[in-house]
Amino acid sequence: MQYQNTLEFAQQLDEQDPLKVFRSKFLLPQHGGKDAIYLCGNSLGLQPVAAKDYVNKQLANWQQLGVEGWFEGDDRWLSYHQKLTPVLSATVGANEKEVSVMNSLTVNLHLLLVSFYKPSTKRYKILMEGGAFPSDQYALESQVRFHGFEPKDAIIEIFPRSGEDTLRTEDILDAIKNNADELALVLFSGINYYTGQFFDMEAITKVAHDVGVIAGFDLAHAAGNVPLKLHEWNVDFACWCSYKYMNSGPGGISGIFVHEEHFKADHKRFAGWWGYRKDKQFLMAPGFDAEPGADGWQVSTPPIMLMALHKASLDIFDEAGGMKVLRAKSEVLTGYLEFLLNEINLEKGKELFKIITPKELHKRGGQLSVVCAGDAKGIFNYLTKKGVIGDWREPNVIRLSPVPLYNSFADVFNAGQLLTASVENI
Repeated sequence: MQYQNTLEFAQQLDEQDPLKVFRSKFLLPQHGGKDAIYLCGNSLGLQPVAAKDYVNKQLANWQQLGVEGWFEGDDRWLSYHQKLTPVLSATVGANEKEVSVMNSLTVNLHLLLVSFYKPSTKRYKILMEGGAFPSDQYALESQVRFHGFEPKDAIIEIFPRSGEDTLRTEDILDAIKNNADELALVLFSGINYYTGQFFDMEAITKVAHDVGVIAGFDLAHAAGNVPLKLHEWNVDFACWCSYKYMNSGPGGISGIFVHEEHFKADHKRFAGWWGYRKDKQFLMAPGFDAEPGADGWQVSTPPIMLMALHKASLDIFDEAGGMKVLRAKSEVLTGYLEFLLNEINLEKGKELFKIITPKELHKRGGQLSVVCAGDAKGIFNYLTKKGVIGDWREPNVIRLSPVPLYNSFADVFNAGQLLTASVENI
């Protein structure tokens, strides 16, 4: 597409946008009496207008039915989580039985590591990307220590080459092969939170399997952002949060994926009553007998209100046509933002804004991570004062994430105008 740096061009794209009606289904923060330019879906998605109704419906069920709400009504709480799995499984490219909604992200990561990190005296190491989000780093450190190993020895981190901002796929694959005899697990993000790099999950999984190693992924920044094919790619396990691109509220409920190939295996797990087989759950018998599928990894009674918030957003995903449709707009939105940033650099005759997110569409999602020359924090503060809500990362990176469900091309154009003004006013 031949982009143009004019408001008229952006408005024309908005007029042609088949997803334009979905902006009205979300509540945008206000700034100076008008909608803020919200480019922070990578950190917290916006509230669906319908979220309040979804929660109020469950509050009414609680009021009218009390404990019988678990067994009566259209939304029987006992099976409420199953109402979410059809859309969620399609969003992450899985069979319905391979997906479950439960807990929060890092809790789920720990529960899955109990089953899939199985170190021996020889093969005990975990390979991960360097600079992963701290929660993953802390989780893995504690897991290897729990098994009697030291993180400095048991965790192998892969960093970009000198002078480069992102990892090369061939370097990741080589690291797996070169450490194959000692690896027990490969655990990567789907998308790196800092750079926005979308890793080649299929290739990583294949090479891990070729050398007999389990491959798992943290999809916090990938789920609801990019098309995923977890089942087809033969990913062993994955987990994600729902409050970023899936707009399910701060600290919203998480989800897991376990490939069906693992359903018959006798995995170790930290069990709880909610993961017990449903046809005998109320017999209260001793000895854990897992529900078949990913639901067998459930532990605790589900928080229905959080699930209601999640369903409010997932129903919008379904109405919009799913990830293929969302991805098509996302690529153009992000491409337009990239164009505008490059236009500023050309106009000023120097690289004021360096995009460290990969240029290739298949290597990135809806986020651009921008290194700012000069007073980076001053630029970020200027944008904030002018009603652009982005995300700051030390020491000098601004993350901007236009989301196809609620961001317009005019949003992106106006953000570009304010970025230009920031350079002139800081």
